[in-house]
Amino acid sequence: MSQTLKQKPTTHGFANAAIKELGWWRAHKFLFLRRISQVSVFALFALSPFIATWAGVWLLKGNLSASELFGVVPLSDPLATLQVLLTGHLPELSLVLGAAIIALFYAILGGRVFCSWVCPVNMVTDLASWLRRKLNLPRTSEMPRNLRYYLLALVLFLPIVTGLTVWEWVNPVPVIYRAALFGAGSGLWILAAIFLLDLFISERAWCGHLCPTGALFGLIGKVSPIKVSAVNAKDCDNCMDCFVVCPERQVLKPALKGKQPMITSSDCTQCGRCIDVCAQRVFQFQNRKNQNRIAPKAENNQ
Repeated sequence: MSQTLKQKPTTHGFANAAIKELGWWRAHKFLFLRRISQVSVFALFALSPFIATWAGVWLLKGNLSASELFGVVPLSDPLATLQVLLTGHLPELSLVLGAAIIALFYAILGGRVFCSWVCPVNMVTDLASWLRRKLNLPRTSEMPRNLRYYLLALVLFLPIVTGLTVWEWVNPVPVIYRAALFGAGSGLWILAAIFLLDLFISERAWCGHLCPTGALFGLIGKVSPIKVSAVNAKDCDNCMDCFVVCPERQVLKPALKGKQPMITSSDCTQCGRCIDVCAQRVFQFQNRKNQNRIAPKAENNQ
């Protein structure tokens, strides 16, 4: 029996086994829940002015860089706040408190949950990935995954030497919100560049290798108690659908082949797509303290 993880020849459509076994909805459940989450967050920002006019209450005022919940609870992007601090200017206490609240929230849920469940750029990069699959474009060489940490360091260094929050001028997350909410479309070229980069040059280049925001949230989420776990690794039939759809596929192999089934890597976005597309129900969300050490099947061991 082979001692390596081999990919089966692809003779069927992507995730057809999961659709046949689980039904169309269960094979796409987390994908749709993520889209609902992403659209709902945007809708709260977009509709809050109208709700405030009608009911006198702001549900969510501002944008993903800095906002207020119900006009009382401050929420702010930890990376944006760090940049302000590094410019040498003392920000308002509400900005620092908002960053602490967001950091604590994602430390509990898993930092890169932001990337897959909130960030609007994720929809752009997922579209590029879907098109790559539909067009059957060849796999391209990947950039070093630690490159995003170097870019994070650069983003934090620039305010020290310039006194300006330089990254916020081109950060694609607020670019989408400014374009959609205020008609400021001058920065949409950044989104187009990310889409073309992911589609034609390097698969999952932006979210998987470059984004400094994702790098910081990954560091914040290292301590999260909620993780994806290959609880039924012994049932894996090597269909490779999870590898096809995972935005950080390097996190799957240790869980499937190692002694520790839980994906503890901070790279995991906890998008749940590996759970969706697996007909064998290998993956589940699990609390870290309840994790079980499951022996993977023999052919997955090296």
